[in-house]
Amino acid sequence: MTDEPVIARIRLNPHSRDVQRDLRDATEMHRTMMRMVPDDLGESPRSQTGLLYRLDDTDTTSTLLVQANHLNPARLPAGYGQADIKSLAPMFAALRKGLAVRYRILLNPAKRERLPREAKGKRGRIVPLSGADADQWWLRRAADAGLHVHVLTPINMPPIRPRRQDADGMRHSLIRYDGTATVTDPDALHEAVLAGIGRGKPYGAGLLSLAPAPVA
Repeated sequence: MTDEPVIARIRLNPHSRDVQRDLRDATEMHRTMMRMVPDDLGESPRSQTGLLYRLDDTDTTSTLLVQANHLNPARLPAGYGQADIKSLAPMFAALRKGLAVRYRILLNPAKRERLPREAKGKRGRIVPLSGADADQWWLRRAADAGLHVHVLTPINMPPIRPRRQDADGMRHSLIRYDGTATVTDPDALHEAVLAGIGRGKPYGAGLLSLAPAPVA
């Protein structure tokens, strides 16, 4: 177990029954990811340890990226996958204003519905955003996070609805954004990477990945 922010890249074993179960059910995936953080964290354990994760699929493999302040992949079910873990400290040390980066993030763009004036005191439901509205939502969030986005490529992903009775019943519409950006505020970006962005974090949304952009 580590005491600094780390990220694990887990190449999933497609023959594992635990993996197959988790790929079918986002709530079960969340429970499996929480096995890697310490026990007895009290209320809001995911937030306390900063756990974020994202599933990246290709034609041949499924890889989980998992980020947290404390992470122990040895606590995953036997045969779940091969995990490589590294510290986030070098990435944070490299952040500087003007740095060109490539990014990837899976998001649940949403807004709270505005109610008529006569409904004072009530809160509108959360509604998902799509298309240009979702793109603008991400551009605003990216700016707040210290990124000036140059390119954004949206990919609509399968939505998630938690299945367990005690889970949040909200349907999470997911969009993955890939692109390039320039760092405008390294401190804000550091915080955004650690805290994640947007809703749906227990179900695989919000993890912002960064890498240096190739020099033209």
